[in-house]
Amino acid sequence: MIRLQLIGHLGHDAVQRHVNGKTVLSFRVAHTERFTNRDGILQEKTIWVDCSYWEHEKVGPYLTKGTRIYVDGNPSAEVYVNNQGEQQSSIRLRVTTLQLLSSRRGVGGKEVEEAAGDDADVADDLPF
Repeated sequence: MIRLQLIGHLGHDAVQRHVNGKTVLSFRVAHTERFTNRDGILQEKTIWVDCSYWEHEKVGPYLTKGTRIYVDGNPSAEVYVNNQGEQQSSIRLRVTTLQLLSSRRGVGGKEVEEAAGDDADVADDLPF
């Protein structure tokens, strides 16, 4: 079994759908790596991962654009041809574990402070 662990920020608010009588939350997580190349120039590379989180609809309101999260799950890769005829690939993750690390805004648009320390667990404050 292959597992993927990822810490990143949500690119948009989670979207809730119903598939075959089950609820799925769909969202994209971005992880940006910063490094210096051989010429000493600072480079940035962002990897996007398409995530699906099944049967956990209560967490949906907390999954808003910019929220920093930790996800863990089973990855898959997909190769496709885009509208310009170029071959592209994407990473998909069926999430089994999700942990909120911070939020730019909470439910109702109120500001929420970043978690203290090294990504402290703020999930204990959640009602589920």
